[in-house]
Amino acid sequence: MDFFYPNWINDFWRIMGLLFFADKTYFECACTKRFDKERIVQFATEQGLAFYDTATRVRRLKDNASDNFLEILQPTDISALLYQMPDCHRIVTTGGKASEELQSQLSKAAGQQVAMPAIGGYTSLCCYDRNLEWWRMPSSSRAYPLALEKKAAYYKRLFQND
Repeated sequence: MDFFYPNWINDFWRIMGLLFFADKTYFECACTKRFDKERIVQFATEQGLAFYDTATRVRRLKDNASDNFLEILQPTDISALLYQMPDCHRIVTTGGKASEELQSQLSKAAGQQVAMPAIGGYTSLCCYDRNLEWWRMPSSSRAYPLALEKKAAYYKRLFQND
């Protein structure tokens, strides 16, 4: 994939369009079923957003991407990512499997069990030589049964807390 959330039926970029531009189609390319990568890269750079998965290798146990049928074969080394981003103090997960993997790594780094945040909320902790906020957002997948506007309301909390 060229960039994160390129799937036309995933609503992540529509959520960002609603929040930042009051237009859910802001990141869409006119008359095509794709998102504008250049506009997204410019936006992410201006906002200081970085994207990465909590796993670098997964196995699909069934022919879909549901968390229930994904097995993490190789977790991402979160500490190595954060080492490269010393000014990063907020991490966000958007799915159950990603949240479970991050919780495991953060708990190990903090030397104690880190609480799983409620959806739309966050947990504050100190690990990797910094204070961190771990936010847990609803999945932007259309398979997650929540209206686009309601998902956007959760994400709005994340960006209001800056």
